[in-house]
Amino acid sequence: MSFIREAIDRYDALARTNGARIVHSCGYDSVPSDLAVLLLHQAAEADGAGSLVEVQLVATAKAGISGGTLESMRGQLDAMRSSTALRSLAADPYALSPDRTREPTTQQPPDAGPVRRSDDGTWTAPFIMAPVNTRIVRRSNALQGWAYGRSLQYGEVMGVGPGPAGAVVAKATALGLGAFTGAMAFPPTRRVLDRFLPAPGTGPSTSTQREGWFHSRVTARTENGHRYQAIAAGPGDPGYAATAVMAGETALALALDGDRLPTAKGSLTPATALGNVLIQRLRAAGHTYQVTKLA
Repeated sequence: MSFIREAIDRYDALARTNGARIVHSCGYDSVPSDLAVLLLHQAAEADGAGSLVEVQLVATAKAGISGGTLESMRGQLDAMRSSTALRSLAADPYALSPDRTREPTTQQPPDAGPVRRSDDGTWTAPFIMAPVNTRIVRRSNALQGWAYGRSLQYGEVMGVGPGPAGAVVAKATALGLGAFTGAMAFPPTRRVLDRFLPAPGTGPSTSTQREGWFHSRVTARTENGHRYQAIAAGPGDPGYAATAVMAGETALALALDGDRLPTAKGSLTPATALGNVLIQRLRAAGHTYQVTKLA
């Protein structure tokens, strides 16, 4: 996230002046989140249902992990340990805002909230990608003049399953994630972990990538009490196979669909740079993007 913030500060004004589009987070982090909330906003707006108020994404996936991802995590933790400014940035729910002074005072859900059971009975645990995805969605909202709503509360969690077994897994996941992050941030314990974790340059096997999938269920309540649900889903390991599709379709949209893209320029997000054009391309590539009114 600090890289995105630095790129915004350095190049956003120049890109707007030159008419360029700089688009970060064009993979699993954060296309499904960003486009699903855009669909929810469009559905509520078309129905006259009012602004989005409470929105939550529940992520489930079958995925592998690479040494590169872990190396990025190490770098981020090291940078935060030595910089008060980066720690403050990581804690700011509007860290990627185009104008922090104009952001609302709406309290946002914590990135690592408590274990809970959702309305459909699924137990949820903290989602490791929430700290970036949520900031991207909030930036999309601000770049569009807070079109989703100035009272938008947006959070993300990971779904782990129903019933007593789901509760146990959710609690274990929350504890394990906290312990792992703490161990990675402390050099002596990190050296022990590094003996067992994938090294940079290694990643999921071809079969793991082929057998993977992702499914994000995003529910929303509007200020008028209406409820909607969006689904963003697709085949392939989310961080690698599915991300390759998302990044590839993003590049094709920028190269070939310029006359159909939103007019915004500068340092943008998938929703504000590509919007429905990318949704259409991903659907054609076998991904699911749909929205339903619940009540």
